[in-house]
Amino acid sequence: MPLYHTLGDIPHKRHTVFKKADGSLHYEQLFGTIGFEGMSSLLYHLNQPTMVKAVGVPKDISPKAAVTYNITSRLLKGFQVEPEDDFLESRKVVLFNSDVNVGLAAPRKSMTDYFYKNADADELLFIHKGKGTLKTFLGEIAFEYGDYILIPRGMIYQIQFDSEDNRLLVTESYSPIYTPKRYRNWFGQHLEHSPFCERDFKLPQNLPTHDEKGKFVIKVQKQGQLHELVYASHPFDVVGWDGYNYPYGFSIHDFEPITGRVHQPPPVHQTFETNAFVVCSFVPRMYDYHPQAIPAPYNHSNIDSDEVLYYVDGDFMSRKNIDKGYISLHPAGIPHGPHPGTYEASIGKAKTEELAVMIDTFKPLKLTQAALDIDDKTYYRSWLE
Repeated sequence: MPLYHTLGDIPHKRHTVFKKADGSLHYEQLFGTIGFEGMSSLLYHLNQPTMVKAVGVPKDISPKAAVTYNITSRLLKGFQVEPEDDFLESRKVVLFNSDVNVGLAAPRKSMTDYFYKNADADELLFIHKGKGTLKTFLGEIAFEYGDYILIPRGMIYQIQFDSEDNRLLVTESYSPIYTPKRYRNWFGQHLEHSPFCERDFKLPQNLPTHDEKGKFVIKVQKQGQLHELVYASHPFDVVGWDGYNYPYGFSIHDFEPITGRVHQPPPVHQTFETNAFVVCSFVPRMYDYHPQAIPAPYNHSNIDSDEVLYYVDGDFMSRKNIDKGYISLHPAGIPHGPHPGTYEASIGKAKTEELAVMIDTFKPLKLTQAALDIDDKTYYRSWLE
């Protein structure tokens, strides 16, 4: 997301002397991606951000396939994932391939005794239930129901929840997550026809600076392993920064739907993109306004992608027996479409109140045992009349 932002105190010129009140130097850190060619931010620390006191034994957290070759439409009942106290332990990957992990989480407790960094992947958290604050070394972002929180790889963070009733959809991407290119001009600004713009983003605010020495545990995900490192200084000791690489939030409720006289294809709902999958937002909207329009989606063939739809709220007009937190998987290789009767029933309807998140992957998805544990097991027969 090419949008310049800055917080705190920074010197007039980068890579120059920046002294503290006592005359000693701040420590500069470039926080960037794709070598020195991707988006980056320049940070100024009170202490060296490199002081490691101990490195623990890594723990394997890479997802394991229970079903590798899937051509069965699935319905996963997401709210059947049991809540757990710890944020990381609550995260259960249900679908994955070499590009992305899609998981569910129901954490009860805030992160208080450790910090976390995903060095493998950008994280896109969708807040289905709960609210709180994302705390990072670049500032804080308050979040609530319906928010996407995009956390770039390498970002050190903690999450503070306001209650114990929390539900998240977690997407981990091994390639950077951006807003769609077709929404932006050659300078990076969002265009007038974009369904959202820079004004809608929740940027980091507040920058508490901790000048503390001691033992600070940072859990780092790297190559599918969870490493535990102990640092000698508090990681949130940044006094100021500027740049383009930072976490931000966006509410699904601020997505302005694109409609037409006849049914519009799913790309009009696109919200984020990578080189391996896209994320779309289905929001309340007026139906098609051609006098003979059929608002329900037409049957379409999944030849090039697996389609994952996470149901958030409202009335899912093309599906029967769907509840909040359900995940449908329509795999590549077979067609899918509206359930029997919903196609006809949609004619003449004025609007839909559905709220859902869709993830379309360009490589087939594998299912974990956590997915099979909440699988409806009969969904693939639900189109039989």
